[in-house]
Amino acid sequence: MTAHDVLRRVDSTPAASRTGGCPSTNVPREAFARVCTDFVAVHQYRLASLFATDDRHSGSGFGVHAVLAHDANGTRMMVSTSLPEHDPGYPSLTATIMAAHWYERYAMDMFGIIAIGHPDPRRLVHHENIPEGVWPLRKDFAWNTRLAHGAVPYPMHHVAGEGVYEIPVGPIHAGIIEPGHFRFNVAGERIMTLEGKLFFTHKGVEKLLEGKTIAEALPYIERLSGDMAAAHALAFCEAAEAIAQCVVPKRAALLRALVLELERLTMHIHDLANIAGNGTGYTIMAAQGFRIKERLMRCSATVFGNRFWRGHISPGGVARDLRIEELQMIAAVARDAYRDMRDLTTMALASDGLRERLETTGILTRDVAIAYGAVGIAARASGIACDVRHDFPDAAYRELAPVPAIEKTGDVFARFMVRVREMDSSAALIERICGSLPQSPVVVACAPIQGMGIGAVESWRGEVCTALIMDDGRIARCFPRDPSFCNWALFGELGPGNIVPDFPLCNKSLNLSYSGTDL
Repeated sequence: MTAHDVLRRVDSTPAASRTGGCPSTNVPREAFARVCTDFVAVHQYRLASLFATDDRHSGSGFGVHAVLAHDANGTRMMVSTSLPEHDPGYPSLTATIMAAHWYERYAMDMFGIIAIGHPDPRRLVHHENIPEGVWPLRKDFAWNTRLAHGAVPYPMHHVAGEGVYEIPVGPIHAGIIEPGHFRFNVAGERIMTLEGKLFFTHKGVEKLLEGKTIAEALPYIERLSGDMAAAHALAFCEAAEAIAQCVVPKRAALLRALVLELERLTMHIHDLANIAGNGTGYTIMAAQGFRIKERLMRCSATVFGNRFWRGHISPGGVARDLRIEELQMIAAVARDAYRDMRDLTTMALASDGLRERLETTGILTRDVAIAYGAVGIAARASGIACDVRHDFPDAAYRELAPVPAIEKTGDVFARFMVRVREMDSSAALIERICGSLPQSPVVVACAPIQGMGIGAVESWRGEVCTALIMDDGRIARCFPRDPSFCNWALFGELGPGNIVPDFPLCNKSLNLSYSGTDL
């Protein structure tokens, strides 16, 4: 059943069109929640993204757009609604689609759009430090506005009772990670509730992107989350290419996949070392794993001039072709790094003490993962078969056909094993790409002028979903949704029941990005 078929079932008079290769429809705001809920609850779509737009220049007030994806069928649908300028409210989706909870709070903070009936309308981005009544993503807000200091307290949740204690962690941490605050309510060492508060270093990237060309915007996109530069660049370029309706040459598509898999291999090696080494005290994994990861980062520096796989993916293809010597070096470095890390993980998995720390710790059930809209490693470790490379493949992944790595127990051990299996897969894909690249151009002209496009890429963390709107060749709106935005709220579900010393282990098993979330 196509997205149009579903739409006809949930709305008898759909005004359907196509937006950047994705079927779309605009419905009255009173019907927005009902139509989206029917897609999700009845027809097994999931909420892949939800974003707002300021359309007052065209007399349309504000817009709210839900991107829905059916992974099994490989189809997407976008459902939009328009809100009047002086009454920008609509019935909240969160009551029936839990995955919408942060998206709607984000739109309330950034646009002043009200999700009526939202069960948790606390400010998400603008807690203590932003005055009330400031909407930074409205078009009449200047990027360089100097704001007065806000003094709006953020009401954290509390648990009262004899023997119940609160433990605050962060926002400043002992290591070099970015700021994030976590509030534990505990009885002894057992966690009763866990709540996070993020968005301490909001960068304003969405506002800075407005008015820029694709080329001007790409460096910002690559730096949204430093360890996911290639994935964010690819999702952004795919959105631009959907608007321009350009077809990327096959060699370029495979070179893009090569960089994406190198990024995946690099970060999976890092995480396996971090979870087993720093997370449990099995320190040989950290000492050796980080050394192995360094080889790949130095390989990036040699080939691309930086350590984070930046500067290669560009609109219409790649910035330049790779020479045979560079491909041979990449293949050799990746092969040796994988072989050494696989030996380490084999040794680690034979340790009963290590496995005891990982198994049954931080369990995320499948039902909870679905409800929250979990993506990537968190979803696949809980038995959810979702992987953009498999479900929505581009030309490269249609040929490469990677098999999603699925585990079912939903604990730290399952998330560890998803990484092990994906490391195996990435190493094989890198070897295959480097050894059999077809001859073709590596770039075509890509000049998106007008319209909306959606780009989705399976990063090593999970799905990046980027919505891009162009107006006269310049960016009118860009929302690059990082997978961490979907997964941060999972801590409140997998933390309780564990002991406090296991929280760092749960944290490392997700390894979410503060920067990618706080645009």
